[in-house]
Amino acid sequence: MNTNNHTHTHATPEGLLRPALVLFLLLTIVTGVLYPLIVTGVAQQAFPAAANGSLITKGDKVIGSRLIGQAFSNPRYFWSRLSATAPMAYNAAASSGSNLGPLNPALEQAVQERIEALRAADPDNSGLVPIDLVTSSASGLDPHISVAAANYQAGRVARERGLPIATVQDLIQQHSEGKWLQWLGEARVNVLQLNLALDAAAP
Repeated sequence: MNTNNHTHTHATPEGLLRPALVLFLLLTIVTGVLYPLIVTGVAQQAFPAAANGSLITKGDKVIGSRLIGQAFSNPRYFWSRLSATAPMAYNAAASSGSNLGPLNPALEQAVQERIEALRAADPDNSGLVPIDLVTSSASGLDPHISVAAANYQAGRVARERGLPIATVQDLIQQHSEGKWLQWLGEARVNVLQLNLALDAAAP
């Protein structure tokens, strides 16, 4: 008669805890320390401007970013696209759209108010107002306006600056960015960079 002796081993809680803690610490070091350091180092070397926020400086002072819009209301400047972020416009910490539907009376009122402000600042301009001058973007941070929106404002800016309109239109053309990959989206202009070019042309 054969007797088989089977030995059963049961893992203790202490035996399970140790490898779990080791794995946890290892993953924390790799994914929480080493990986971010490597990615940051590569980005700083390959894309230093983008890695640091695409900042725009004037002298030694940071005045904005190529990626975040700013509010302009002085008629001497090109006006940006509207922003619906809270509690203030162009708040990078609270990127959002207005969430107003096309039939919402509040949206209609906001569009009408913007049209009236544009007409009041340039009463001789009877052209159609481009849609991106009277609506906010989905992010509320859009730093660009369409070339059409910039050209719509060219007459006002030229008059306020005492510049020939051809000079202002040339600045728009110089600062225009084409469609992404030549086909996606539409030609656009970075408002802050265009306004800085205006200041340089007619301080």
